[in-house]
Amino acid sequence: MARKVAESDVTVLIRGESGTGKGVFAQAIHAGSRRDEKPFAVVHCPSLPGDLIENELFGHAKGAFTGAVSSSAGRVAQCDGGTLFLDEIAELPMSLQPKLLRFVQDRQYERVGDPITRTADVRILAASNQDLESAIREGRFRADLFYRLNVIQIDIPPLRKHPQDILTLAEQFLAFFARKHNRRVLRFTPEACEAIQNHHWPGNVRELQNAIERAVILSNTDQISPGLFPFYTADPLWKPQPGEKATLAEIEKTHIHNVLATTTSLEEAAQVLGIDPSTLWRRRKHYGI
Repeated sequence: MARKVAESDVTVLIRGESGTGKGVFAQAIHAGSRRDEKPFAVVHCPSLPGDLIENELFGHAKGAFTGAVSSSAGRVAQCDGGTLFLDEIAELPMSLQPKLLRFVQDRQYERVGDPITRTADVRILAASNQDLESAIREGRFRADLFYRLNVIQIDIPPLRKHPQDILTLAEQFLAFFARKHNRRVLRFTPEACEAIQNHHWPGNVRELQNAIERAVILSNTDQISPGLFPFYTADPLWKPQPGEKATLAEIEKTHIHNVLATTTSLEEAAQVLGIDPSTLWRRRKHYGI
């Protein structure tokens, strides 16, 4: 879908959990478009205070505010003819959303402190890891802006939803970071491969990337063992076999430990176990988990 929409100038909304690669997809869409030789600009909405995002997007005139000793063109003008990627669009202040809506519709805008209406030929890509429909119901995001941005929606699945790709990605990251850190040829041990496959990866591809780089840096041999991964625990997830001599307490402790290791929150683990989160908290304390 990303390859297909890249050929047009349609506005695209990329959705997915943090760390799934939304920014990578945005760059790929730009690279596959007719705008690929023009600028690709990124505005990360949560990283800027509300009063600065408008200035970052549309620029300002000299003297528009204290400290504005010269004019600034803004990202929209800087990437004229190219692509503007609005990352985590749900964090855009409500006060700025009508101005962005106008630009998305008409490609018109004004710089802060400058009444002149300007235009720019910019393709808009946006991304969010939040539930925008809930944000609309709660009055934190404009429905009309959502529909303008959501002409084409691309949903990036979390890493746990495509486990067949995990080892492939891990091998690619291993080769990349071995070159980056001037390490000799490295490989995963079978135990490391198993640990990679069994981990839940709540941080998705970004967590995988960071885990592999850490392992490359800390490794003292030509093999990557599971103990080098930050998520690894030396205690294997014991699964009692039918008829095995084990107390009910041992089985319960092991089952709680295994469920916690494969879920992303205490609430999710409690739901899987069929108990209240407060009960799970007491059981964890009792068993020292």
